[in-house]
Amino acid sequence: MPDEFDAVSQTITETLGIGALLQQKIAFTLIAVLAYLLLRWTVSYAVRHGRQEITRQYIFLKTVKYLLGFALFIALWRIWLGEQTGLAAYLGILSAGLAIALQDLLANFAGWIFISVRKPFAVGDRVAVGEHAGDVIDLRLFQFTLLEIGNWVDADQSTGRIIHIPNGWVFKRSLSNFTQGFNIIWNEIPVTVTFESDWRKAKALIQEIGERHTAVRTEQAKREIRQAAKKYLIFFEYLTPIVWTSVADIGVTLTLRYLCEPRKRRSSAGTIWEEILTAFAACDDVDFAYPTQRFYDNIREGKPGARAENGPSGGR
Repeated sequence: MPDEFDAVSQTITETLGIGALLQQKIAFTLIAVLAYLLLRWTVSYAVRHGRQEITRQYIFLKTVKYLLGFALFIALWRIWLGEQTGLAAYLGILSAGLAIALQDLLANFAGWIFISVRKPFAVGDRVAVGEHAGDVIDLRLFQFTLLEIGNWVDADQSTGRIIHIPNGWVFKRSLSNFTQGFNIIWNEIPVTVTFESDWRKAKALIQEIGERHTAVRTEQAKREIRQAAKKYLIFFEYLTPIVWTSVADIGVTLTLRYLCEPRKRRSSAGTIWEEILTAFAACDDVDFAYPTQRFYDNIREGKPGARAENGPSGGR
């Protein structure tokens, strides 16, 4: 058998002018690439036909592909450069030049390491990076991908666009995570009623509606939120919905502040508004305020102690 291999090698040398050492390196390279492709296909097939959830499958496959790619790189390095001498000095000069020429690419690679180790976000999280926001749907060596929300669409709904963001942005721009730690956010709904309305009654109605739709209903959920908050030194004194009162130009503003899931901000607000409209429609002494124009006669309408003694009879 070795004689047959020698004969084939001799024939290749005579025909193509390729030496035995180069032939050996090419053969080992083909074996390494085939082994890489076979292992990658085997792992992908096994995982995709398993019973794990989609997110776990995605993360596991990504990790395996990176590990196999790194192993292939090391194998090819050993095959082609393992026997070279004086390689360290050459690589030092080459790496310095590449660091200058490919600084953005290296920053993106460093960003991938930071994201993988520090984990400011993971696939499936809802984040905002600079002026872009969306759900993380992919994470690669040099970029991560968002399914965009917001922009021309209101209330954090998806636009349908896919945005590719360089990993290096995590070092240059602010990063907000909507879902890390605990999967809830505060949302506010301002409701303005007229000055003539029974605003106390309106406030009680809004408070009752908010308590029915808050994301935190049980003591266990409250304990989970407080436990997660300790990790980031964030403490909320109150987790229940609350209605704040303020005065606007057109009436009394009652602002409902409540907890909701980030992806349900619009649906929860829509449900709450429908119940507020229904509740106010059943009350004769509560009405919504909106910009109007009226004339006020201080002599006839003002408080007795604050009326003008000799004012004009017309409105002002």
